[in-house]
Formats: sequence, C-alpha cells, structure tokens
Amino acid sequence: MKKILVFYGSYGGGHLSAAKSITSHLEEKYGNEIKVKMVDCIEYINKYANKVSTEAYKELAKKAPWVWKHVYQNSQNGALSHISNTTNRLMSHKLNSLLQEFQPDLVISTHPFATQMCAILKKREKIDCKLATILTDYHIHAQWLVLYRYVDYFFVANEQMKADMIAEGVHDEKIFVTGIPVSKRFSQTFDTNKIYTDFNLLPEKQTILFFAGGEFGLGRNTVFMVLKAIIRLFPDMQVVAIAGKNQRMKKKFEELVETTNASQRIKILDYTKQVPELMHISSVVITKPGGLTVTECLSSHLPIVIINPIPRSRRRKCSIFSR
Repeated sequence: MKKILVFYGSYGGGHLSAAKSITSHLEEKYGNEIKVKMVDCIEYINKYANKVSTEAYKELAKKAPWVWKHVYQNSQNGALSHISNTTNRLMSHKLNSLLQEFQPDLVISTHPFATQMCAILKKREKIDCKLATILTDYHIHAQWLVLYRYVDYFFVANEQMKADMIAEGVHDEKIFVTGIPVSKRFSQTFDTNKIYTDFNLLPEKQTILFFAGGEFGLGRNTVFMVLKAIIRLFPDMQVVAIAGKNQRMKKKFEELVETTNASQRIKILDYTKQVPELMHISSVVITKPGGLTVTECLSSHLPIVIINPIPRSRRRKCSIFSR
C-alpha cells in the first residue's frame, strides 16, 4: 500500500480546499491501494504559532491591505525572505517527526511553507520520498520555488506560470499545467428546482452570489457597503450573501436586510457546503479574487465581479533564494 501525505496551511481557505479535492480524488480513484493523510503543516508544528499567524493574516488583509502588499512583495527577496526561509529550516525539524512516523511514498503540498520544509529535509537526506507542489494561484511567487531542485513535480494553473518557472531555472519536465484542483461537484448537474426550494429562492428572478469573505474577508464595513449597494442597485435580482464563519458579519448583514425591507430577495448564509449548488443557479458571482474561488467560478461557467483584491506585487521576475 502506497502512503501519501497531503500538507496544507490555514492562510485563507484555498490551500485547504485544494488539499481536500486532491485527497478526495485520490481516495476515490485508488481506494484501498493507498493511505492518505491530510495535515495542516503549521498547526502540526505549533498550534499557538498557527493561531497567531493566521489571525495576523486576517487582520492585515482586512484592515491594512497596504501592509500586506508590502509584506507580500518583500517576502520574495531581501530580509523578509531570509527570515521566512530560516524559520522554515527551524520548523522542518518538528515536521520531520511526522514524516518519519508516517513514512510517505509521496508528499503533496498546497502551501509553500510545507514545500520548503520538505525540500530542506530532502536536501539533508532526512527523507527520500517524492515531493509534489500544487501552486494554488495564477502567478508564481518566489516562496513556492525555494530549494526547487529538491521538488520532483510542480502542478501549475497556466502556461505563463510554467514559462516563468523555467526562466527561474526549474526543469521543464518537472512542471505540469493542470489547472488548480477543485471539487468535481462544481462541474456536476443539479436539480435546479430543488435548489431554489431549499434556499427559499424564486426561479423567475436572477440570482447574485456574493462572497463576503468570511473570517478572511474584506472587513465588516467594506462588505456592508458592498451589500448595501447591491440591494439598492439591483432591485429586481435576488442575492445570496455568504458570511462564512464570521457571525458578527452575518448579524450586521441581517440587520441591513431588515432595515431595507429586503428579506424577500436577500438571503444571508453562514458557512455552507452547498456552494456548487448555489453557483449552479446564479447569474454572477461578486467576490474578492482567490485562486480557488476564481477556479470554482470558471468551472461553474460563471462571470465574476472582482472587488477589493488583496494588494500583491505586479508581475515581475522573482529572485529565488537557497536554490
């Protein structure tokens, strides 16, 4: 029996969603031939550090996106890059205990930190399994490519990413353009009438699906104003607004719906596993861009209105450290 370890990180939902999709596909396709274990690499190393770092990411993304832009740009090179790489070298010792215990034949990583830590261990000959990285975005960032010589496979979203990686020195035969992995449910056919009934929606009205961003969202004031504008500008359309696990955001949405007398056409949801069904009946999605969310919309053949992207760097040649 082959053993596969799938690593992800808790910074945004995309890394986890990709890990779940990969794990589900592997288990469905290979069944008892394999054993798959899915692990949050940062939480495994230190739950407190994971909580602090994910909270910091949420607050920067919502309240000080310009700071996040600075962090993102400078994490590709310079001091921040060296700090990140040094930290991952230290944390790789803890991760090694899991790898030695599980003894995987293949490690699949959907987060650059896990890729770096495993590459460090391969370089030091602590592990000798195959290492595959799934890039969950539509452009490369240098953190994905640290110690790339010790990564066996890269799976990327598009040909431009492959070209950029080759320009950085990654061998062509290691790179596979496969798109970003999403659940197959986004390409399924559903019972449309049942979906309308389940969510108390009207089949004769067009539906806007609005992702408020959940706990990694845009900030309550921003999404409140966006939803208020949607209610005012599109009186003939119904809206499904997903607040995720952010209960304060959900409460503020519900208060807005009540004050605008829009309860007949505005539905406020918290976390739901029925996003594929909702996309199936929607005419458009309004959301901040994330690799997984964009891919899910594309898989559902839905137009996307992108709002408040988290600032990142413009496309440019990146500097790779510790090759």
